[in-house]
Amino acid sequence: MNILGLCLRQVDRLSDRPGQIVLNAYIHASLPLGFFMDKEELHILRLMGEIERDGSHSQRELSRRLNLSLGLVNAFLKRLVNKGYFKVTTMPRNRVKYFLTPKGLARKSVLTVKYLRYSVNFYKEIKNLLLKKYKELEETQRSSIVFFGAGEVAELAYLYLQLTDLRLVGVVDDKQNGNDFFGFEVEDLSRLDKDDWDTVLLTRLEDTEQDIRCLVEKGVSPERIATL
Repeated sequence: MNILGLCLRQVDRLSDRPGQIVLNAYIHASLPLGFFMDKEELHILRLMGEIERDGSHSQRELSRRLNLSLGLVNAFLKRLVNKGYFKVTTMPRNRVKYFLTPKGLARKSVLTVKYLRYSVNFYKEIKNLLLKKYKELEETQRSSIVFFGAGEVAELAYLYLQLTDLRLVGVVDDKQNGNDFFGFEVEDLSRLDKDDWDTVLLTRLEDTEQDIRCLVEKGVSPERIATL
């Protein structure tokens, strides 16, 4: 996946992760007026995309594909039909099919442009956030990093690490133990028993407080734990 694709995927998932509220707020505060795209607009854009691809999906199928509750899908569809964005036709077996109207296509285009502008700015801000953290680590004579987490944030962190003199020596993530991460094998917490690292960077943001507690219980000094 290319960098923009990775960024779009990250933005799409970001709003559904409570542990990332601080990061989300930081990014939103940095965006100029008009660049912010709220969670509901993201859901509507994804729903419009699914309808445009195949309007015969049932609401239950849309709920599954979009990872949204059935009630939320139903509420969005009713609202968008009332606004004239969707047209509904009846199909055999008491099923319905949704079509994007010209008005709906125009609205989807507006949301798509807004989404791309927002995503590109997210990409710039996460880059600035990571490079700032790396600079802080270099200024305190850190050199060897272990990532704690192997998800999308870690992928971005790895890419920007290449712009510094810091060195990644390992990746820890119990949920992805054994997987490949840019040539590194993802390992469990026992990786931290080695003495070839000086800093653990938290790159799994679902529950930062819990992860810090886990590392401290493992015997990692809080001074050796870095957070975004």
